[in-house]
Amino acid sequence: MSRVHVVLAGGGSAGHVEPMMNTADAVRRTDGTIGISALGTAEGLEARLVPLRGYELAIVPKVPLPRRPGLDLLRVPGRLRRAVKAARAHLEAVDASVVVGFGGYVSVPAYLAARRRGTPIVVHEQNARAGIANRLGARWATTVAAAVAGSGLKRAHVIGIPLRQAITGLDRAAARPAARTRFGLGDGPVLLVFGGSLGARRINTAIVAAAADLAGAGVQVLHITGSARGEEVRAALGSDVPATHHLVDYVDGMDAAYAAADLALCRAGANTCAELAAVGLPAVYVPLPIGNGEQALNARPVVEAGGGLLVDDATLDADWVRRHVLPLLQDAPRLQAMGAKAAALGHRDADQALARLVLEAAGR
Repeated sequence: MSRVHVVLAGGGSAGHVEPMMNTADAVRRTDGTIGISALGTAEGLEARLVPLRGYELAIVPKVPLPRRPGLDLLRVPGRLRRAVKAARAHLEAVDASVVVGFGGYVSVPAYLAARRRGTPIVVHEQNARAGIANRLGARWATTVAAAVAGSGLKRAHVIGIPLRQAITGLDRAAARPAARTRFGLGDGPVLLVFGGSLGARRINTAIVAAAADLAGAGVQVLHITGSARGEEVRAALGSDVPATHHLVDYVDGMDAAYAAADLALCRAGANTCAELAAVGLPAVYVPLPIGNGEQALNARPVVEAGGGLLVDDATLDADWVRRHVLPLLQDAPRLQAMGAKAAALGHRDADQALARLVLEAAGR
C-alpha cells in the first residue's frame, strides 16, 4: 500500500488553525508513518503556528472576497486560479491521499484543487452556521463533520471541535491548587475574564468599572486583558488596583486559567465555547457584535442547557456585572450545577473522531 499523506487546509484565524493542528496531532498519534502537511497563507496565523507545531506549511496566495463591487472583485478570478494552481502543485508533490478543510481563505483553492485531482475531501465546520468556503466544499466532500447540529451542512457527522489534549485531559479540580498558585490566587470564588488574544474593550471596560464591587464581595478576578489592551486597562484601573484583581496581558495555553476559575466572562467564539464545555466551566458569554451573528449561535446550545448565560455586547456594563455576575459567583451550588450541564454538552474526543473520518476517506 502506498504511503498515506493528509493535507490540511485552513487558516487566517486561531478558530481555523487550532482545530486543524489538533486534528494533525490526532492523525499522527494514530500512525506516525502518515505524512501530514498543511496549506496556508503567508499572512495568517498559520504561517507561524503550523511550523511551530512541527508540520510543513505550503503557501497558497490569499484570495479575499471583496464586500463591495469594484476593481478588487474583477481580480478575484485571476487570484483564485493562481491559488488553485499552488494548491494543486502541493497535492501532486506529496501525492495527497485526502484533503481536510476547516474553512477560511485557503479552503476554497484546496477544495477546487482536490476536486480536479480526484482527491477525497473531508470538511469540518467549527461554527454553528457554516461559512461560504465549507458550504462549497461540502458539495464535493466524501465526508462532512460539524461541531454542532444545524450548521446548514447536509450529512454532517456532529463530533464537536478538535481540541488540544491539555484541554480534553484537564481535571479542573485536581489542577486547581497549582493553577491558583501560578496566578497568585487564593481561596474563594475566581472570575476569569478574557476577550481573545487581542482582548475585548467592552468586556474590559465593564470589569474595570465593577472592580471595586467584585473586590468588596471577596471575588478574585483573573483578568486577561489581551495583548493589545494591557496598557489601556492598567490606565483605567489607575494606581488603586484591588489586591484581588490579577492582570495578565496574555496566557499561552488556557487550561491553567480554566482550572483556576469558577466562572468565565468571555466572547463566544466556537473554540472558546467548545473548550469551556469540555472542561465544564460555566460562563457568561458576550458575543462579538459584528459578523452574521454566529457567536450568539455558538453559545446558544450551552446557554439553553443551563450551562451559561448570554448577554449582548451593548448591554454589558458594570451595573449588569453587579446584578448578574456577582450573585452568581456567590452561589457555589448553582455554579456547580451549571458546570455539570456545560460538561454534558462537551466533546472531549472530537480530534480522534475526525482523525478516524479522515483516514477512512483516505482509504485507511
